[in-house]
Amino acid sequence: MQRAPQFKRTLLASAILLLAAQSAFAQSSTDSSAKADEQTVVVLGSRSVAKTALDTSSPVGLISQKDLQTAGPLELGKLLQTLDPSFNFSTTFISDGTDSIRPATLRSLGPDQVLVLINGKRRHQQALVNVQQTIGRGSAGTDINAIPLAAIHHIEVLRDGAAAQYGSDAIAGVINIVLKSNIGETALSGQYGTTSEGDGDNYSASVNRGFALGEQGGYVNLTAEWRKRDETNRAGPDSLRTNPPRVTQHIGDSNTKDAYLWWNGALPIDAHSEFYAFGGVSQRKSDSFGFFRSAGDDRTVPAVYPNGFLPAISTDIKDASFAFGYRRDLVGDWKADFSINYGASELAFHESNTLNVSYWYEPKPGGGIYAESAREADTGTLKFNQLTFNADVKGPVKFGDTVVSLATGFEYRQDNYQIVAGDPVSYQYGRTNNPAIIIKTPSGATAAAGTQGFPGYTPGTAVDSGRHNIALFLDAETKPVKELTLGGAVRYEKYSDFGDTVTGKLSARFDPSKEVGFRASASSGFRAPSVQQEFYSSVSTNLNNGVLTETLTARQGSAVTQAFGIKPLKEETSTSISGGIVLRPASNVSLTADAYQIKIKDRIVFSSEIAPEAGGGPIANILKPLGVGQAQFFTNAVDTRTRGLDIVAEHTTKFDASKLVLSAQLGFNKTEVTKRHSTSSVLSGAKLFDQSQVTLIERGQPRKHHVVAADYSAGAWNFNTRANYFGEVYAENFSPLQKWDARWLVDATVRYGFSKRTFLSVGVNNAFNQLPNKWTNGGDFPKLGFTRCWETCPIGVNGRSMYVRADTAF
Repeated sequence: MQRAPQFKRTLLASAILLLAAQSAFAQSSTDSSAKADEQTVVVLGSRSVAKTALDTSSPVGLISQKDLQTAGPLELGKLLQTLDPSFNFSTTFISDGTDSIRPATLRSLGPDQVLVLINGKRRHQQALVNVQQTIGRGSAGTDINAIPLAAIHHIEVLRDGAAAQYGSDAIAGVINIVLKSNIGETALSGQYGTTSEGDGDNYSASVNRGFALGEQGGYVNLTAEWRKRDETNRAGPDSLRTNPPRVTQHIGDSNTKDAYLWWNGALPIDAHSEFYAFGGVSQRKSDSFGFFRSAGDDRTVPAVYPNGFLPAISTDIKDASFAFGYRRDLVGDWKADFSINYGASELAFHESNTLNVSYWYEPKPGGGIYAESAREADTGTLKFNQLTFNADVKGPVKFGDTVVSLATGFEYRQDNYQIVAGDPVSYQYGRTNNPAIIIKTPSGATAAAGTQGFPGYTPGTAVDSGRHNIALFLDAETKPVKELTLGGAVRYEKYSDFGDTVTGKLSARFDPSKEVGFRASASSGFRAPSVQQEFYSSVSTNLNNGVLTETLTARQGSAVTQAFGIKPLKEETSTSISGGIVLRPASNVSLTADAYQIKIKDRIVFSSEIAPEAGGGPIANILKPLGVGQAQFFTNAVDTRTRGLDIVAEHTTKFDASKLVLSAQLGFNKTEVTKRHSTSSVLSGAKLFDQSQVTLIERGQPRKHHVVAADYSAGAWNFNTRANYFGEVYAENFSPLQKWDARWLVDATVRYGFSKRTFLSVGVNNAFNQLPNKWTNGGDFPKLGFTRCWETCPIGVNGRSMYVRADTAF
């Protein structure tokens, strides 16, 4: 019932911004013919000559160094969410490894449906598979926070399907992060911040230095960055399990430390060729938590934890990448580029403040029980690595008076995934791991196996496997007449494990005048199942109504998936269309509007938990002989359709000694599950992927995200105010359908320049301390301390934060 008022407020805010822009334009003292010399050219979306963002055939967003320095967040994921309305970085907690590598999405699709590039080269994915009830459930995207802010020159965001141009994963779009290449300057930066609750202190320090190599323009640019974030906790008192009530859960950000060392360099060989290299190493250590085990619960031991305990899950995340290449100018303005790119992601789990109940109560030979259990253990490691080789050439070809820019190339890519088992105590049922042995707690219940919080990966789920693929592409762009640009791309890929595919794209740009332009594109796309989705599996042993129950995440081709008739994974296929208009009524005013539709068929999802019927039935008949209590798996179970509209307006006013930039980015999108299907004769599509999972895809991310900003510079002072509007989100997995209302979050920064290279900034994020509304349909969850959101939290639960930042260069 509140949608109309929210929409009216959005339109009102936009109207105020545009009216202010027109008022400022009327007062402008700049020459209307002044050139937009502050625009940055982009290379994303086309392999022909670089263009400004307003001249492209597909919408491309730009994020500059100044944007990075004045936005406030220290994490790249949160910063992108603040600056680009098509990007979402949902806050997660009590979700195991997803607490440490949060899901990054574009246009409300999945984390693995957006391709990330560094300097135009493919960035590897993360080792972690999101298997908890969070945004991106069942996916393994890119760890966007493994890239240090201090190393970035600018970021390009292509909001268009581009699988035919860049390959698998580019269904929602492409993010290209361009590294710094400056020399002869040392840049230092430091920041400190805290929340209005006095917790969540965060610290950051970085140094960037560029050095000249040789006499022909060679360089190496080095970046070192360190970050620390203290925990926040917004849990309410636990009135259901403790008396008197006290806080038992941890709901908020975890303790996290990040360290980075990155580089970017090039070394000319002669006037026509050069070697280049870039990459970096990153490490993140993070502490998160599981569910509280209360006193008297059979999952605890009173002799060890008389008041209950909160298991702690620590993660050690290591990331490394290295790209090396050779570029050469050929005859006739042709260019060649050969490169090899390696990336690796590793996530190691460690459990502490825990124990294995079955170890403690296991009968001891000769009588009694062992009454011993480790209180901490390594619970396993996930590893992913990727090796990519590219050979590309591009240049112009003349057909009469028409010039066609052509690009063609070859790519070979190898992906490998590994799961390393944890310590035996982390997963075993007793020291022999024999379920036939009866191990009971004092209450007579069956003792739980494995460490509490996050049970370890077992030798049975350990894997070390991979695949390879090759690709050939052809890209063309031409201007048959001055006002018209036409482009096309076709790509062929062949995978060692599921076959081959062909995708294509057509684009057009028509500019009848300098003030008006029209653009459109149509493309087909695909996303190959990731090796993480193909090979991931886990077994957790839980108590289900007092019975020891094995919950199996079954990999494709396993006995469980075969018994249910679930076919091996195949590629997702997509079709995308978009159309838009570009208006430039004056040199300092621009407005773009782009509508789009993305249809995805056979989307890979993580199934609901498949449990046996209480009174027996077909599901029970399959699971019982296999010794499995519950099962879940990856499957091509749904078709989706996403429709949206992106509107971007900007106005720049230059006075005698000051400048005002007003901007508005309005993002609207709607994702719908159009079909649920199943290859199983036992499981219907609705059973395989239930309504709570549909809600997570359709309403778990905001359908409206707007960014309205004003930036004013006068002499040494700069004032920046930015308001983010996040539309409502819904969830229903842990409770009946719950709506979390839309919110406006306002950030403000004041920056003073002591010189052209030394600045001091003071800022506030979420100035009006906006929080999600209370969880009214949560049943017992609010009594446990879950007072606000859980599985879908775009704005988080921390509230207001403040920071001070210093930047200098010499």
